[in-house]
Amino acid sequence: MLSIVMLINRSGSMVLPFLGVYMTDKLHFGLKEAGLVLMFYGIGSVIGSWIGGFLTDKVGEYRVQSISLFLSVPLFLLIPYFPSLEGMMTIILIQSIISESFRPANSVAITKYAKPQNITRAFSLNRMAINLGFSIGPALGGILSAISYNFLFGVNAVAALVAGVMYVVFFRKRNKIFQAKQKQNKQKNLNIAKGKSPYKDFQFILFCLLCMIFSVCFFQFFNTIPIFYKEVAHLDQTTIGYVLGYSGFIIVVLEMLIVNFAEKHWTIAQTLFLGAFACGLSYTLLAFDHHILTLLLSMTILSVGEILALPFMSTLTAMRSQGGNKGAYMGLNGMAFSFSFIITPILGTNVASDLGFNTLWIGSGIILTIAATGLYWTCNLMLKNKKTEY
Repeated sequence: MLSIVMLINRSGSMVLPFLGVYMTDKLHFGLKEAGLVLMFYGIGSVIGSWIGGFLTDKVGEYRVQSISLFLSVPLFLLIPYFPSLEGMMTIILIQSIISESFRPANSVAITKYAKPQNITRAFSLNRMAINLGFSIGPALGGILSAISYNFLFGVNAVAALVAGVMYVVFFRKRNKIFQAKQKQNKQKNLNIAKGKSPYKDFQFILFCLLCMIFSVCFFQFFNTIPIFYKEVAHLDQTTIGYVLGYSGFIIVVLEMLIVNFAEKHWTIAQTLFLGAFACGLSYTLLAFDHHILTLLLSMTILSVGEILALPFMSTLTAMRSQGGNKGAYMGLNGMAFSFSFIITPILGTNVASDLGFNTLWIGSGIILTIAATGLYWTCNLMLKNKKTEY
């Protein structure tokens, strides 16, 4: 049911992929101005991830997810009323804080309801829902934005509202039952509270740093890639939506198959290496050709790399946490990804503006290859003589 709620919520997630296009096309912002606004989305994402992780450990993931979904509704509707640069920075910052607090709480909910032996597949199933939503959202977003950008914000608001209602209806009783079971075992609760702080776990901090480097390159999917498609490949908005939606379709079709294969035949370290390397290869291809077939090939490789990297990063984080500090661990790892939303848009748009997109894509390929090597080494270090607790 968590995955169904996520599917509904993410089916309306068409604002972020089109936010850069909206600002350059509708509001007539320059590349650097658009990158600045997207950077504020990243700042809000970092704050939201920290707040979400902190509050999850304090009040539980149920309340955090519910509040995040319902507060997102009016904020999406308000975005068109802030057309200035300062206004966009402000509203996007607030909206990001609220919406991104959802992520660590949702990750904790997965570890709460999934069996330990199925944790990677549970994260994969949730990601399948996210990507099925993304395959619907951008495609629909491309169609709607061709009519009016205001439809983007309205549909996002409706999707968040429906997801919030479904989540509360389905999980309200289950959350009360779970809390009652926890109160029956006070000693267990005391032991859970003694988990190690992720901010003192230096191996995990190194892992998060590498996740951040990976995500700085990977999440160009949400900002510089749509702009590249529009300005260099000369795709219209509808086609951009279809190409971005194609990524979600590939992940929905292949994710469980690839994850099951990786679990049987590769270690987590090997899987993370291959995932990050594949993402680097996909971006490098864009430097040599931007024919539609090349764009689709690049997106296919990027999607496979995402399948190999992201669910196993979440799994490793869950394995590293200890009961009562799951929210803190998920929050810190979420912050690592959220920092990319600060760095990626401003760095990507500036590099593309000053040095050209080819430099951006080749540089991304090199950095992702270095990150892949670092993830392989760090993962082996973390799993050496590990003791896993869920």
